[in-house]
Amino acid sequence: MPDAAELADNPVLAPWGDKRGGTPPFDRIRTHHFVPALEAAMAEKRADVAAIAESPAAPTFANTLEALEASGPSLTRAGRILNVFTSTMNTKEMREVESWASPRMAALRDEITQNSALFARIKAVYEARESGGLNPEQLRLVEVVYDRFVRQGAALNEKDKARLAAVNQQLAGLYTRFGQNVLADEEGEALALESEADLAGLSSEQIAAAAEEAKARGLAGKWAFPNTRSAMEPFLTASARRDLREKAHKLFIGRGDGGAHDNSPLIKEILHLRAEKAKLLGQPTFAHWIADGQMAKTPDAVMKLLTAVWGPARAKVAEEVAELEEIARGEGANEPIEPWDYRYYGEKVRKAKYDLDESEVKPYLQLERMMEGMFWAAQQLFGLEFARIHDVPVYHPEVRVYEVTRAGERVGLWYFDPFARPGKRSGAWMSEYRTQQRLGGVAVTPIVSNNENFIPPAPGEPALISWTDAVTLFHEFGHGLHGMSSGVTYPSLAGTAVLRDFVELPSQLFEHWLPTRELLARFAVHHQTGEPMPSALVDKLLAADTFHQGMKTVEYLGCALLDMKAHLLGDTPIDAADLELRGLAEIGMPREVVLRHRLPHFLHMFSSESYAAGYYNYIWADTLTADAAEAFAEAPGGFYDTAMATKLLEDILSVGNSVEPGAAFRRFLGRDAEIGALMRDRGFEPSPA
Repeated sequence: MPDAAELADNPVLAPWGDKRGGTPPFDRIRTHHFVPALEAAMAEKRADVAAIAESPAAPTFANTLEALEASGPSLTRAGRILNVFTSTMNTKEMREVESWASPRMAALRDEITQNSALFARIKAVYEARESGGLNPEQLRLVEVVYDRFVRQGAALNEKDKARLAAVNQQLAGLYTRFGQNVLADEEGEALALESEADLAGLSSEQIAAAAEEAKARGLAGKWAFPNTRSAMEPFLTASARRDLREKAHKLFIGRGDGGAHDNSPLIKEILHLRAEKAKLLGQPTFAHWIADGQMAKTPDAVMKLLTAVWGPARAKVAEEVAELEEIARGEGANEPIEPWDYRYYGEKVRKAKYDLDESEVKPYLQLERMMEGMFWAAQQLFGLEFARIHDVPVYHPEVRVYEVTRAGERVGLWYFDPFARPGKRSGAWMSEYRTQQRLGGVAVTPIVSNNENFIPPAPGEPALISWTDAVTLFHEFGHGLHGMSSGVTYPSLAGTAVLRDFVELPSQLFEHWLPTRELLARFAVHHQTGEPMPSALVDKLLAADTFHQGMKTVEYLGCALLDMKAHLLGDTPIDAADLELRGLAEIGMPREVVLRHRLPHFLHMFSSESYAAGYYNYIWADTLTADAAEAFAEAPGGFYDTAMATKLLEDILSVGNSVEPGAAFRRFLGRDAEIGALMRDRGFEPSPA
């Protein structure tokens, strides 16, 4: 353990000061600070928990539950900073830190959960909760914490506790290795183009970005597309070279599949250990254990929803493929449609069917103006104002920081990290640096971040994004609004700390503000002329709203179904390739569509337990979302209806998990969600009764 002087000067441990509510000292943090800081922070957490567990005083809400909420503040800060660096600045040295930290932090979580004296105190407060004079939020915290401890094995015998702790540590290490393998294939591989003939169909923006990427990779004079979704999907949409589309497609779907970064052995081991974990916790399978702690409650309820949507989605794919084949034949291509053709010919169908193509829309989608648009929507709905600030440190020059206020009072800070770069994991996500809370009567404002992987523009050029990228931008901002709008006392119940099959509701709902005419008229302006998007183009864009919902839904649902099938197999020995092949055959996966995430790079499923046996969360939440969106659309003021926005803020965004999610939704909409709105939103015919 480092001495006190070293620790006192360690920026990972240091309190965050008071400027703008306090901010992480990113300008001072170096890789070598993490291990000693985490060691000290974990020791502090252990000491705090021991003081609670060994207290001679009778257990009360204040000296047990509230004290547990306040315990280990240094570890909370250090853990959040560690997550920032491992997800956005993951150098070789940081990967070593992550590999060191993951099993140790997992062990500490188990140590706390399995502390018999601590659990006895929590149980005593839980059993006396109805007579303890607790307010509704305190009562909810008692129930949530007690349930979490029981679900994580607090009531097991000592032998099973020890085995569960060992399993969790093994899994933590495997999750880290899985994610690092995917990142290695994304960073280390790229589609390199040799000649101008290889550029057929690509936009000038794509070509310029590819030239910069090639230069950065030491391939000056060539063009390179990194092996990430944000680069590969636009390439597959635009490239007129079928041979190169096939090459790009196979490179992208091959991440983590074979070679030096093969995840197949890890998948087998992860599924085996999860099956053992579920049995230790008294559940027949890991899928049962996950569903039991969510809104769904049972795998049967999950599968009922997935299969209800699967049939109509497959039928829609068949219609879409027929349209693709007609276009392809018209161009003299007689080969069957393959997965690497879907987006390319799909774009041609969209142009023919709606007189709309991506190249026509993209010049109006400047990243800067789209950000202004989402800020404007947040102001119209919730009274939030966003002002960029430059007086707080950031971990990378591309990161921007905004102070968020309402009626002149600080609500929180919003960090934005927009572009792809080496060391940054793929995809898009929201994270919290600091969670809103009012422990001890002290109001703590949140710090949230949104992280994207847009392709950086060429020097001096504006960042133009696709319509899909714009939807992603609004989606992640919806998560950000959820975190920033929180107004509860206890951090365990704050912001996005809700059930997984509820957490996507705010993010998926906020996507619906992007295509509103009010927003597009103001912020979708041409990057050269400044002219707003013509109303005729807006009409075409909105008319194409359900375009290729068959393909989009099937590539997602295939993953969700495979996720459930894998985890329902229990302790049956599993080979990843065989599981994928048989699973897709069983559900009748259309040959023209590939999974959005094949198993070897399925980060949601295998890099943590956040979405494991829970990738269905998105469609579950989208069922809620579609109902909520219809309610907004039918309100007197449409999507900018003041009364509806107030209800959304008060009933959903601000309450976090202080209200049970089903009850929160019923309070917001007046009833439970129904599947009809989801089917209408996607342009599907419902399955026959």
